[in-house]
Amino acid sequence: MPVHLDGDVVGEIVAWTGADRAIDATDASVLRVLAGQTAAALQNSALHQRTMRLYGEASQQADDLAARNEQLQHTRDALTVARQREVLDSERHRIARELHDSVTQYALSAGMQIEVVRSEIRDERQRERLETAKALTRRAVEQLRSAIYALHHHGDRGRQSLPAMLEELSTVHMPSDLRVEVRIEGRPVVLPSAAERSLFRVAGEALFNAAVHAEAGVAVVRLAYRKDRLVLSVSDDGHGDPEHVRRTLRIASAGDLDGSHRGLVNMAERAREIGGTLRIRRAPQGGIRVEVGVPLAPAGPAPEPADTSETSGRPS
Repeated sequence: MPVHLDGDVVGEIVAWTGADRAIDATDASVLRVLAGQTAAALQNSALHQRTMRLYGEASQQADDLAARNEQLQHTRDALTVARQREVLDSERHRIARELHDSVTQYALSAGMQIEVVRSEIRDERQRERLETAKALTRRAVEQLRSAIYALHHHGDRGRQSLPAMLEELSTVHMPSDLRVEVRIEGRPVVLPSAAERSLFRVAGEALFNAAVHAEAGVAVVRLAYRKDRLVLSVSDDGHGDPEHVRRTLRIASAGDLDGSHRGLVNMAERAREIGGTLRIRRAPQGGIRVEVGVPLAPAGPAPEPADTSETSGRPS
């Protein structure tokens, strides 16, 4: 009995019986029914296979579409971040220009006018007050220069090595009457960007204090790469007293209400954040030595050292 599928013969059903029995009309009817059922089963099988193939193709297309949507979202997010960064960079540079071209120039002009007036006054008490005002304007100018430098050097874009940043800091960022020497010892090791920025800012704060508060003429920045530890130190020949600075740091850490010693607290906090220790001691040049030691191997924040000797600067 032939099996028909879509008008074509795709097979047949064969039956046999003994020689003593003849095939009658009932047998033929049964065979036709079986052939029809077989054709229906084959049709269902073909439809099922086609359905599964189409389902697989649709699933693959859905997965591809989801992946492309995710890539598109990532690209869109990256473009948004890039645009925001571009806007922020532009705004930072605009503010830096404004500070340099207006506020800094006004502060410099104020200092010059104070010096002119001071030279014409004979009253010693008034001259001392004008000298204080002149020193304040000088300090304001240096702080403005620090802000301008920070605005121009933000984030990892065009990232420099820590030794290169310190070299630039010593020539661009510092007052002209402070001579800064940078010494690199050992083979430089690249640290995480956040750690290098923290060390850079500790060095900048220490140099600023040496110039403005300790009235130093020479400062030495030493970056020593040792086997398992990096040591950054800033030494000066100013008139600062290590014990006084350590005591000031403890008081400011407990509650710097007027913010006058926030720089010291920031140095201590930056050192702790990168797992390092801050120490303040007497420098070989006679002034103050600020030292930050950071482990090169991954480690958690180091415990604060006890302030039991001259070489300990516990940032409490």
